[in-house]
Amino acid sequence: MGLLRGMARTAVVAGTATTVSNRVSRRQGNRWAQQAAQSAPPPAAPPVRQGVDTNTKLAQLRELAQLRDSGVLDEAEFELQKSQILNS
Repeated sequence: MGLLRGMARTAVVAGTATTVSNRVSRRQGNRWAQQAAQSAPPPAAPPVRQGVDTNTKLAQLRELAQLRDSGVLDEAEFELQKSQILNS
């Protein structure tokens, strides 16, 4: 009987130690994850676009006008695209 009782006690102690160890590991992992999230650098800014030169804009506007004149674009689409080209 003494041997069985000793084995049972050892099993309970080992089980408790495992449970506590797992709980401590989980808490530690959560703390590290929170610290990593707080200390993460902010996302990088989008790259700055280089301005399009005047000759390129004029060529794009001419092509856009041809599309409008041929009926591919209506007036609203033309104006929208034109403003995007001029503001780039």
